Amino acid sequence: LVTGVAFGLIGLELHSVFGTADGHALEMVGWGLAIVAVVVGVRLLWLLPATWLAKRLHTRRDVSEEIPTSWRETVVMWWAGMRGVASVALALAVPLETDDGQPFPGRDEIIFIAFAVIMATLVFQGLTLPWLVRKLRVGADTEAEEALERDLAVRAAKAAKYRLKEIQEVEEFPEEVMERLQRAAYDIGARISPDMVDEERREAYAQRAERFKAISRVQREMMSAARHEVLSARSEPGSDPEVVDRVLRYL
Repeated sequence: LVTGVAFGLIGLELHSVFGTADGHALEMVGWGLAIVAVVVGVRLLWLLPATWLAKRLHTRRDVSEEIPTSWRETVVMWWAGMRGVASVALALAVPLETDDGQPFPGRDEIIFIAFAVIMATLVFQGLTLPWLVRKLRVGADTEAEEALERDLAVRAAKAAKYRLKEIQEVEEFPEEVMERLQRAAYDIGARISPDMVDEERREAYAQRAERFKAISRVQREMMSAARHEVLSARSEPGSDPEVVDRVLRYL
């Protein structure tokens, strides 16, 4: 209801804008197209490095964080960037007049540009999005892809276990450490393809992963506090900056 009212209001405003355009309609259309191109282009320029960086940082698969894994998915995500009621609200928030009673400069242009962005992203991109998804063949993993993923998960786990066995022949580890290393080798397959293990082992791996995340988070906070304390010592009387820097390198 709120969205419908907002679009209705901008439609009324747009009618008055064209009524007072005074021959500047083509100029406003040009500005609208230019801003639409900038909005759409900037989103693409932001998504390309953002998705690349996200894939680099997320070394383990997390089903709760969906990250585009191919250029096709990135293109669909880019084309799905639609503007709606937020753009309308911002445009309608521009006052009619300034404090001295004069018409607010550029208000008509702002409302028209907002309308152009909405028409291009919400209407045009929204209507063409299903076609783009079908054209790029973006969808859920196929059975063949899932089978290949499971096969690679098994091969990765076997390779890790084989390498661990080779290391074990030349090095000795405490029994507790070996058990932990063996679980880590097995978890490689479960991390890549959770479906390759039964429910009990999948839950056990999920619990270990959660514990690992908690430990890592606490360790980061501890190290941050330690670095902050050492840095604060730099400003203390008699503190040697070289010693402080050396301790920071240890941390």
